[in-house]
Amino acid sequence: MTRLTLFSTIIAMTLIVAVRYLAVSGAFAWLGLRRHPQLHDGLARQIRREIGWSLASTAIYAAPAAAAVWAWQERGWTRIYTDLGAYPLWWLPLSLLLALFIQDSWFYWTHRWMHRPAVFRRVHAVHHASRPPTAWAAMSFHPLEAITGAIVVPLTVFVLPMHLGVVGAWLTIMTVMGTLNHMGWELFPRWLVEGRAGRHLITATHHQQHHDRYNCNYGLYFRFWDRLCDTDRGLGRFKNAASEPQH
Repeated sequence: MTRLTLFSTIIAMTLIVAVRYLAVSGAFAWLGLRRHPQLHDGLARQIRREIGWSLASTAIYAAPAAAAVWAWQERGWTRIYTDLGAYPLWWLPLSLLLALFIQDSWFYWTHRWMHRPAVFRRVHAVHHASRPPTAWAAMSFHPLEAITGAIVVPLTVFVLPMHLGVVGAWLTIMTVMGTLNHMGWELFPRWLVEGRAGRHLITATHHQQHHDRYNCNYGLYFRFWDRLCDTDRGLGRFKNAASEPQH
C-alpha cells in the first residue's frame, strides 16, 4: 500500500466513523425525543458542542484503525483471521469477551487517571461539560482523550486472535453502548438494570452516577474494576430514568 493509498484509507475510515457516529447517536437521540419530548430542552448549544467535538474525534479514531487495516491486509501483521476453521468455534464468543474485558480494563484505568485534577481540567473536562450527557456525547472528547480511546482496538488485534466478524461485533457493541450510556435515560428494562445482570453490566443508569458524582463508576462495559477497587456507587437516583427523564 502506497502512502497515498494509506492516506486515502484514513480519509475513508474517518468518513465511516463519522457516519456511524451520526447514524447511531442520531437514531437514539430521535428515540429519546419520541419517548421523552422534553429530554433536550435547553440543551441545543450543548448538543452542537458535543457534535463538534465528536466529529473531531472521528479522525483521531480513524487513523490507528486505518493503520491496523493496512497492517492486516498488506502485511499480515495482525491476528485477525477470516477462516472459521482456524480456531474452535467456542473461541468466537470467548475472544469477543476477552476483547471487551481488555478494552474495559484500559478504559477504567485511563479514565481514573483522567480524573486527576490537572488532567481533568486540561482534558477530561470536555466530556464532562455535557450536563446532562446526551446521545450526542458518546465521542465528545478532547483530542488527547480521543487518542487513549482510539488505540486500544487497533493494538488488541495485533495480540489477540479474532475473527473478522468478531471484530465487527466488538466495534458495534462499542458504538452502541457508548451511545446508550450517555442518552440521559435508561433504555433497558428495570428487571435487567436492577437484576442479576445489572449487578455486573454498565448501563445509562450506572454511568449517570459518574456524570453526577465524578468520583465513581469509571467502567465502560462491566462493573468488575469498580467493585474490585471500591469505586462502584451503584445506580443512584437515575435508576427510574426509563419513566422519568432527568435534567
